[in-house]
Amino acid sequence: MSIPEISRKSFRLSMLVGLDILALLSSMLITYFFLYPIEFIKTIDRNHFVESALMYSCLFIIMASVSRLYSVAWRFASISEALRLALTLMTSTLILYGLQFTVYGEAMERMLFLSFCLSLLALGAIRLGSRVIITWNSNSASGLFNKKLKRRKDEKRTLIIGAGQAGRMLVRQMQHSQNHRMNPIGFIDDNSHLQSLTVNGVKVLGKVNDLESVVEREAIDKIVFAIPSMNYKERLEIIKRAKSICTNVHTLPMIEEVAAGKVSVNQMRQVSIEDLLGRDPVELDISGIQSEVEGKTVLVTGAGGSIGSEICRQILKFQPSRLLLLGHGENSIYLIERELRDLNLDIELIPIIADVQDRNRLKGVFESYTPHLVFHAAAHKHVPLMEANPHEAVKNNIYGTKNVAEMADKFEASRFVMISTDKAVNPTNVMGSTKRIAEMVVQRLGKVSRTKYAVVRFGNVLGSRGSVIPLFKSQIEKGGPLTVTHPDMTRYFMTIPEASRLVIQAGMLADGGEVFVLDMGEPVKIVDLARNMIKLSGFTEEQISIEYSGIRPGEKMFEELLKEGEVHSEAVYPKIFTGIVSEEQNLDGKLNQINHLKTSEALSLYLINWANDGIELQDDSINHVRETV
Repeated sequence: MSIPEISRKSFRLSMLVGLDILALLSSMLITYFFLYPIEFIKTIDRNHFVESALMYSCLFIIMASVSRLYSVAWRFASISEALRLALTLMTSTLILYGLQFTVYGEAMERMLFLSFCLSLLALGAIRLGSRVIITWNSNSASGLFNKKLKRRKDEKRTLIIGAGQAGRMLVRQMQHSQNHRMNPIGFIDDNSHLQSLTVNGVKVLGKVNDLESVVEREAIDKIVFAIPSMNYKERLEIIKRAKSICTNVHTLPMIEEVAAGKVSVNQMRQVSIEDLLGRDPVELDISGIQSEVEGKTVLVTGAGGSIGSEICRQILKFQPSRLLLLGHGENSIYLIERELRDLNLDIELIPIIADVQDRNRLKGVFESYTPHLVFHAAAHKHVPLMEANPHEAVKNNIYGTKNVAEMADKFEASRFVMISTDKAVNPTNVMGSTKRIAEMVVQRLGKVSRTKYAVVRFGNVLGSRGSVIPLFKSQIEKGGPLTVTHPDMTRYFMTIPEASRLVIQAGMLADGGEVFVLDMGEPVKIVDLARNMIKLSGFTEEQISIEYSGIRPGEKMFEELLKEGEVHSEAVYPKIFTGIVSEEQNLDGKLNQINHLKTSEALSLYLINWANDGIELQDDSINHVRETV
């Protein structure tokens, strides 16, 4: 801290203390004069008045220092600070009352009570006055009082949905920022007591049901949704209404994204597809996860991927002693390591470049670090690419999983969690088939190992590198068209943070090879997703069209999370269900058979048939391969 800053703080403190002493002495003097007007001049020291007044001032200064009243920035003070001021003064008054009895044998109750009331008003006025002066100077410097006359032409007439704490803070930011381009016209809020009143100088223009009429009447250019605590269902309904009447709709972050209750104009963002598809967050069993993770070594494979990197971010909240970031791609591992290191946490981060197909390399990692928890997110997930390269899918998804899972058993990890996919259910493609077979590997180990194994299945995650969202965004930036494979194509979607949190929670529920299924909500038509993204980007379908490209190799029209009858009806945890999945009795024999399949076609058909429990499929070529194997 520089010398000028210290001088300013010392001056402010001295000025405030001096004004407080003056207010307290004056209050007692006025009270004494009010109670004893005739004797006041002649008996100024009657009943030890002077000593009591000095003690009162000293007691308050001491108590105010103890309660840190002089550290409060009164410009931003709230009711809690005002109550602290009153409590401090009351404590000082009661102590003085006791001292008067002890020292003088009597106490001046009436004078103390009136002095308390008058002092509280005086001390409050000092702080309110300083707040008014600072605010006036700040507003004068920023030209706030002249803004209505000097509005810039590029300022957007802005309507704020929500006149609560977040909305009020947002308006204050707008009013005091010289760089914003928003003119707060009014609030929309369902609180009946606020209707037609002004909040921070901005009028409440109506309720949510009045949204359309208010936007039209006030010629609104921009709408900001400012209710971070609202649940997803209500949030979704309001945002959809806002988007239908105004293309420029922004939102504050959800409550879990707002750090320490701070909200600023810079935190606003455009309404995203995640806002439209998100759901109410699930509360995690914090204590259960904390006890399993805190102070332990955690290994995450595929740590540079979308899910793997988010698992790393979430795991750090539970304070492991060491986090192993294992991945094959050096750039993605570098990026997640740098991001986590910038958090400056007292957690050892170890980046490991390794291929899960390399069994000896994995053995060295487990020997060196003996991880307590293993989250296996490394996998090939791109359906069409794996159709063209089935041997690579087998090596990475099946044998890679087998290598990591067996190392967890060998080095006695406490838990092993495999990230699976809804494409492993009734798979019609190589990727889904290899993931189903990898599940079988984990299930078998879960029956015989002391390590607690679990598989977690879920559908598509929004925003992952291989999802349709980045593709649509890229196509919109190029002016379209958006390509959808089929008008009836549906998929389950979940946000990356929600999926990662549920994966961690499911891992803590593992007992021996369970297949956990995450509640993905309702399936979404891909064409509806495309239309929503066009609208969110401020375009119409006339401006950016949608074209149907046809179903790609290996794709299904819709995905399932479990076969019919393969899920327990009751959730073991909110949004987490346990599947009833059959086990493979001849796992090693069927794995060995893979080595005899040389062509991609033969391997693909063998994998699909095996993953479907040997059911006779309709494709004649599959039957042909089965006969030749």
